[in-house]
Amino acid sequence: MAVRPGLYLQRRWVEGVIFDLDGTLVDSRLDFSAIRAELGCPAGVDVLEYIDSLPEADQARGHEVVLRHEREGAERAEWMPGAEACLQRLKTAGIPVGVLTRNARDIARLTLSRLGGSIECLLAREDAAPKPAPDGLLHIAREWGQAPQQLAYVGDFRFDLEAARNADMAGVYYDPKGTNQHSHLADSVIQHFDELVPFRDD
Repeated sequence: MAVRPGLYLQRRWVEGVIFDLDGTLVDSRLDFSAIRAELGCPAGVDVLEYIDSLPEADQARGHEVVLRHEREGAERAEWMPGAEACLQRLKTAGIPVGVLTRNARDIARLTLSRLGGSIECLLAREDAAPKPAPDGLLHIAREWGQAPQQLAYVGDFRFDLEAARNADMAGVYYDPKGTNQHSHLADSVIQHFDELVPFRDD
């Protein structure tokens, strides 16, 4: 009997892969220290949560600051090593691919468009509660008609791995420098996208 397209991650079989965008698929070299300084956001406080805590009159300015930095990042973004080939490899194998990002939707689409990336399933911060909430991941699972346990989410930060855990998905920590900073939150760890290899039943 033919096996549905998928891949093994630490003995766990998954049939769809969702990726974080900035810091995972692409490097836009966002300067979060500069963003925090401009906003007056204390270290250790999530930027989006900080903006939401501001008086309503100041929230619009806060979002504009973040958007400006994100737009500048989109204009200089580059693929992470092996990321583009990985996406193509998964698509060719018939494995669904999606993106869930805390970036703005227009910024995410601009980034991928500039780099020639085509991902139909893309959710941004306007579409679901931001990570580590599982809402966006669960939305994609429903859209694909798959159980969350059959999917994996790949990201470089603790919010990504916490979101995967909250959604009952396999959390894959992308750790190209081998820091192991968030390994304890992950189901598996990769340092290069060549490690995501579809299973071939032939």
